[in-house]
Amino acid sequence: MIVMVRPAVRSGRKGWKDLCRDWNGWVSEEALGLWRAPRRATRGGQRTYSDLAIKICLTLSAVFKQPLRQTQGFMGSIATLLGVEIAVPDFSTLSRRGKGLTLPATRKTDRSDPVHLVVDSTGLKVFGEGEWLEQKHNTKRKRRSWRKLHLGLDLVSGEIVCADLTKDDVGDPTALPDLLDQVDGPVDMFLADGAYDGEPTSDLLAARFGSAIDVTIPPPKNAILSPNAAKDPTARDCHIAEIAARGRMAWQKATGYNQRSRGETLMGRWKAVIGPKLKARNFENQKTEAKVGVRVLNRMTGLGRPSFERTA
Repeated sequence: MIVMVRPAVRSGRKGWKDLCRDWNGWVSEEALGLWRAPRRATRGGQRTYSDLAIKICLTLSAVFKQPLRQTQGFMGSIATLLGVEIAVPDFSTLSRRGKGLTLPATRKTDRSDPVHLVVDSTGLKVFGEGEWLEQKHNTKRKRRSWRKLHLGLDLVSGEIVCADLTKDDVGDPTALPDLLDQVDGPVDMFLADGAYDGEPTSDLLAARFGSAIDVTIPPPKNAILSPNAAKDPTARDCHIAEIAARGRMAWQKATGYNQRSRGETLMGRWKAVIGPKLKARNFENQKTEAKVGVRVLNRMTGLGRPSFERTA
């Protein structure tokens, strides 16, 4: 695989040839050796590129925020700099192979430490027909198309442990079961915003990870206690009572709910590094694009995280 890629700093107006001439990076021999697809023993056409080659190209597209046409040219320039004779997949091949690419969004680990899970979602814009008609023909703008990106962050490792891309009409609680299916290992803590409030979420978490899981979801201002709150209060009943007694800000500090802001920080990081839009037009390609983005951010996290120490 490509271990590190760093382009030159853009200064003035430069073409791709000038930029790629100053490109620095390391490419493993393993990636070059596995670039071509293995020959099939069954009937049918032979693939030219391996899944690894497609993954590398799509990763470059995500890191440098390039459309597939530019990624094709960039990868060709890299091959020229390396002095290797490898065929570079064209943009249509990348689009077609990306649609059915088997690509787990998160990597499986053997860690036994429990996960402290923060779940949140954000919208990613899709450049659709409405914007195209408005720009080309000055027509009235149609409703914008969006996709909903659901991410689950482990507060301990800082990695994204679950992710999913859905249509914009899919609610957060509806997407939660598929997210939890991706979590590898026990979960001790679950933090989410008020969109996940309700018995279905609490019952799902208890069934998946046991009744001892610490679920912190803020109830709405008009929330009421359950009928059995006096004898057998639920965790939600305890949150409602504590907010009524101490106030919402004190409750957030006491329960550690303020750590949920790291989920919002993750969304900001996604839009700054990967981008606020999806380049692919097909929904299956968009899901692959989201998975590639998750792997890119996790890779960056694995390279090192900042260390903070209190000085006063």
